[in-house]
Amino acid sequence: MRMRQLRRGLVGVVAPLAVAALLVSGGPAALGADDTTDRWGGDKGGGHHDRATITSEPWGTTEDGAAVERYTLSNRGMTVRILTYGGIIQTLEVPNGRNDPVNVVLGFSDLQGYLDNNNPGPYFGAIIGRYGNRIANGQFELDGNTYQLPINNDPNSLHGGFEGFDTKVWDATPNQGHRSVGLQLNYTSPAGEEGYPGTLDVQVTYTLTRDQKLEIHYTATTDAPTVVNLTNHTYWNLQGEGTSSILDHELTLPASRYTPVDSTLIPTGELADVSGTPMDFREATAIGERIREPFEQLLFGQGYDHNWVLDRPDDDSLELAAKLRDPDSGRTLKMWTTEPGIQFYSGNFLDATLVGTGGHVYRQSDGLALETQHFPDSPNQPQFPSTTLRPGETYDTTTVFDLSRGRR
Repeated sequence: MRMRQLRRGLVGVVAPLAVAALLVSGGPAALGADDTTDRWGGDKGGGHHDRATITSEPWGTTEDGAAVERYTLSNRGMTVRILTYGGIIQTLEVPNGRNDPVNVVLGFSDLQGYLDNNNPGPYFGAIIGRYGNRIANGQFELDGNTYQLPINNDPNSLHGGFEGFDTKVWDATPNQGHRSVGLQLNYTSPAGEEGYPGTLDVQVTYTLTRDQKLEIHYTATTDAPTVVNLTNHTYWNLQGEGTSSILDHELTLPASRYTPVDSTLIPTGELADVSGTPMDFREATAIGERIREPFEQLLFGQGYDHNWVLDRPDDDSLELAAKLRDPDSGRTLKMWTTEPGIQFYSGNFLDATLVGTGGHVYRQSDGLALETQHFPDSPNQPQFPSTTLRPGETYDTTTVFDLSRGRR
C-alpha cells in the first residue's frame, strides 16, 4: 500500500502508474508487452492457440448455499485456476522442458477440502483480509476507540479472524483480452465484520499476461477510519505440488532487516539486522541450510515464520521482493511488490493430515508461503508503516509473480 500518499491524504495511484513505475525502476520488463520472442519458447506470431483465454465452471456451494465458481486463466503455456470462494489460487501450472504442465502451488482438489480445512488452517492460495498476519491480543486502538477482534490464534487475531476474506464468496468479472486475461473480484465487508470498523469495499484483480506473469492488484476504500493489510497466501513448491520438501529451494530476500517476534509471533518492535543470523537471505541460500539452528527466532516459529523489511528506494515503486529457485528442476520464481515487507513461512505446521490436489499428503515444509504485506501488528506499533485507511483515501498495492519454466 502506498502509505506515504495515504499519510498525505491523497488517493492511491492506479494500476497503470504501478506498471509505469515498474518499467522505470528496471523491474520485470513490460507486463503484458508485445515482445517478439517468447521466453518460454516459440514465436509470438499470434495464432489462435496463442490467445489468452478465460473459462468458468460451477464448483459447488458453501454450507449456506452460496454458489462457487472456478475460473481458468490460460496464456501461452501458463494456466491459473482461481475460485470465487476466498479468491483462492487453486492451481498454477507452468510447462517443463517437455511442455508438460507442472502445478507449483498447494491446494485441495474440491471445494469441500477448503471448507473443512482451510480456516483455521493453511489458508492455501487465499486472499487474506481485512488484516493479513497477526494483531496482538486481537485488539487495537484507532482515533481513541478500542476495537476487539476474534482470538483465532491464541492469544492473537490472525488473518482477519474466523471469517476473514478467505471464507467469502467474491463477485467475479472476467476480463478477456487478446494479450492478457484477468479476473476482477469484489467484496464489500460491512462495518463491524470480525470487529473491524468501517464498511470496506475491496477489489482484487488477477491478470495473467502474455509474458507469463501473474499480477495481483488490490484496492480498497472505506466509509470510516479502519486498518487494512491485504495479501495472498499461496504456498509454492517449484519442483511440483506434492513431490518433495522445499528445504532444498534456494531463497533470496533483498532485506537487510527483519522484525523479531516474541513467543506468540508478535513483533517486538525492533527492526533487527540480519547479518550473522539464519535470517540473512541477501544471497541465495537453501532454506534447509540453517532452519534447524538453535536460534531463538526459529524456535519461536518452529522454522521460518517472520516478516522481512524490504530494502526499497521509496514507498511507491514495484521492487523485487523475493527470488526462489529449485535447483533440481531449474525453475525460478521472482516476486515484485509495492509493499514494504514480506512474510516468509516455511510450512512448519503442515502435519500429514491434509491431502492435496494431486492426491499427495502434505508434510512439514512441503510448501512455503511468501506474503507481501505491511508488517504484523502495525496498528499497535506506531513506528511501523501505517495500515490506517480513512475515507477519501484508496488502498492500492500490487504484487507480481514471474515464473520461469523448468527443465522437468
